[in-house]
Parts: sequence; structure tokens; C-alpha cells
Amino acid sequence: MFASASLTTFLFLLLSQDASGAPTASTAVVGRSMPIRRLNPSSQNFTLVAQQAKDQRDLLVVKYGGQSLQQRGTGYNLYVKSFMPRVFYPKHRAYSIVNQGVDTGYYGTIAIGTPPVSYDVILDTGSSDLWLTSSTCGASCGTSPTYDPAKSSTFQNLSTPFQIQYGSGAVAGYVAEETVQMAGFSVAKQGFGVVNALSSAFNTNPVSGIMGLAWSPLSSTQQMPFWQTLASGGSLDSALFGVQLTRYGNVSGATQNEPGGVIDMGYTNSSLYTGSIEYHNLVGTPQYWEINMNTLTVQGKSINIAGISTAIIDTGTTNIAGPASAIASIYAQIPGSQAGTGQLQGYYTYPCSTTVNVQFNFGGKTWSMSPADFTHSQVSTTECLGAFFISSIGQGGPSWVIGDAFLKNVYSVFKYSPASVGFAALSETAIAQNGVKAAVPSPTIGAVTAATNTGSASSATSGAVSSSPLSILLCFWLASTSIAFLFW
Repeated sequence: MFASASLTTFLFLLLSQDASGAPTASTAVVGRSMPIRRLNPSSQNFTLVAQQAKDQRDLLVVKYGGQSLQQRGTGYNLYVKSFMPRVFYPKHRAYSIVNQGVDTGYYGTIAIGTPPVSYDVILDTGSSDLWLTSSTCGASCGTSPTYDPAKSSTFQNLSTPFQIQYGSGAVAGYVAEETVQMAGFSVAKQGFGVVNALSSAFNTNPVSGIMGLAWSPLSSTQQMPFWQTLASGGSLDSALFGVQLTRYGNVSGATQNEPGGVIDMGYTNSSLYTGSIEYHNLVGTPQYWEINMNTLTVQGKSINIAGISTAIIDTGTTNIAGPASAIASIYAQIPGSQAGTGQLQGYYTYPCSTTVNVQFNFGGKTWSMSPADFTHSQVSTTECLGAFFISSIGQGGPSWVIGDAFLKNVYSVFKYSPASVGFAALSETAIAQNGVKAAVPSPTIGAVTAATNTGSASSATSGAVSSSPLSILLCFWLASTSIAFLFW
């Protein structure tokens, strides 16, 4: 679900290093807002939809079935002219993202190297690695922009190989350190993967890589994630980030790239939600953003999820995956629904004329999901493909993977300490951004707040720190290729 450019607003702060060469964080930061774009699918047919569905299903198995899986996306730094007022608080930023492929995926921009060069990357709370395609990758990396280490004075090769296996391909390369900027923050000596071998399944322009936003124990490169470096080092006013995603799936004439929403780094944006934020502690040691799910209701009928009730909150997945028994019960509430076959195995179709109402409860309030988000795509004149599909992750994996189909309906908060996920009701301001036709800003690199990577993934611990807020306007995009389904 990666496809095109993003409306991302990023401000970068100058990066500094201490005498030991370890990354360090500064305290004075000027906030900025960054817009993002959403990408719409050009024209989808049944064959394409079926292939994407299969890829999403297979990728989820690899991602959560005991092997390391990353996703790739695109994004770039933008000087924000966003829906929200510019933020000028120290140690927090507003960051806009792109909606690509009509709610298929969301990406933003990072800048890397000295001098900094911007790249589009998938923003993925379901993985922990940052990786970019290298200038030595060759034809397999397609026409997406690639990173050239020779053009940066701060590049350092750690000479450690890595490989990430996907359901329909793989990426491989080596681990390096660089100065990385995102949303007005800069981290020196940030570990990341330089990809020099890439499956042709991932060569969709302009995607250049992935920015993992989960926890360090998941990192295939054994490097601390960018966001965790900021949170653990006190670079943020509040050690958290908030996410608001836009909806274009029910908008006629939506284009390939549209405003995708916002990521608020280091603070929660009160203009985007109403009421209080309901937090839920993570299950076990922080790895994924995994919480308990108490109840699930479809068409007013309670679905039995006893014993299968942990859910990973994943911005890098388009749809919602769950156990076979529960998925069958969901569609049993929808007359005329049918289990898919072939490439659509694990999915269900249902009459497009049916309005499907879904409600989630994670231990407090009940959160409704728009019927528009239950429809993933239309496969015939009368039949639609549902957003809920069967997870084949197997024993030891999560029961549920909750992706963008739900997250478009809430303001989500990912908190460092105590490790937790929060939800709040969207404000009228946030809801009004759905379907808005807006210009896509050009990427720019501005002033940044500097931070330092203090260690590898293995040394990361969760603790209370002060953080800087950053609002990122998200754009989502629709990719009409198999890579698009990386985030289903």
C-alpha cells in the first residue's frame, strides 16, 4: 500500500555529538507542523485486489509469526502549511503524513546524511527497523530514490549484515549509522539498514524504506528505533506520539496523494480530539504496541473472543486480522457474505448494499468503526471485500492486528512510560479533514532539534522522561501493487 508522494511536514533540528561519539540530545526545540499526502489508486481491478489481499495475508504471517518483517513506505520533510496552527513549543513538533492509495497506507518524510537528503518512508508502529534502499541496489529497487553513503560525511558502516524476510520477498544489506532527521528532530549515530538487495515486490516509486515505530526488542538490525532514542533521552516534552489518520476511501475522485493526517511527536494535540485519552497498558515486556481487547460487537451482536483477545495496534497494516473463528462469526452477522477462495482465501465478500456497524472495547469506552472503513474494496458491481480477514499467524503470535481501518476512527497515542496505547474521540476539526482536497506541499529541510542515539536495541529500557511534541500531518496513499498490501 505504498504508492506516491506525501504531504508531510518535517522540521529538522541540528544534530550534535558528544566527545565519545555517542548520540546526544539537546533541549531547545522550535515546533513546526508538517503536512502529509494521501495516495489514491489509479484504477483497481479484481485481479489486482486479489493479489494485494494475498500479499497482505502472507506478509502478516511473516511479520507476526516469529520472523522479522518490515514494511516499506514513502515520505518527505515539509515546511508545514497545515490544517492546524503552527506549533512553537520546545521539544515537540507537528508532522504531516501522506495518505497513499485511498487509505491503503500512510507515509512521511525523513532526511538522512550530511548534507541531509529527504526520503519517503512508511510510518509503521508494527515494526522497529529503519531501512532505506541503497544506490548500489540496482534495478531491483526500481525508480524510487536511493541513499548514497558516499555523499554523506556522517555515514559510518558498522559492517553487520542483516536480512528481513517478507511474505512475497526479502530485503538484505548491512547496518550503518547516520544522522537522521524527522519531524523537526535530529538524531546522530542513528542505526539503520542500508538495503542493497530488494525483492521486485517492493519497487513501487516513491517508496524508499520504512520507519519502524515499535520497540527495540523487535529490531532486526539490533538498533534502537528513532522515536525511542528521543523518548528515552529526554528530547521530547512528553515521551509519546499521537496519530490522527484521514479517510478518503468513501470520497469520489480521491487522488493518489491526499492529506493523511498528523503525527504529534512529544505531545497530544487537543485540537484533534475531545474528552479524555483512555490509556491501556501493554501486554508483557514492550515489543509491539500490544494491548488487551475486551469485546467486539458486529451489527449489535457480541463476537466471542474469549482467550483470543490481545491486539497489536499497527499503523503499517491497512486492515484488521483476527482468528478464524471470530472472523467467521463476524461475517455470520452479515447476510449474503461468503468466504473467499484462491487469492482471496482468508477474506470474505459481502453485499456492498449492507451497512456494517462494528464496535471495539479495550477495557473502558466503546469505540465505533465507520461502516465506510469496513469496506476494503469493491470486487464486483454488487460485492465488496471486507476489511476483517483471517490471521494465519499461528501459535505464539497476537490474536488480532488492528490496522488503519480502525485507527482512522480515533486519535491514537503511543506512550513510552508507562508503556501504553491511548485512544480518544476525534474532534470536529479532525473529522473535517476527511476527504478534504488540498495542495501537496513540496519537501523542505528546516531547523531541527538535535539528539543522540545512546545505544543499541538491547540496551533500551522504558522509563519516564520528558519529551518534545511533534505534530505530523499524515497523508495516506493507495498502492496498486503487491507492496501496497504490506500494511493490511
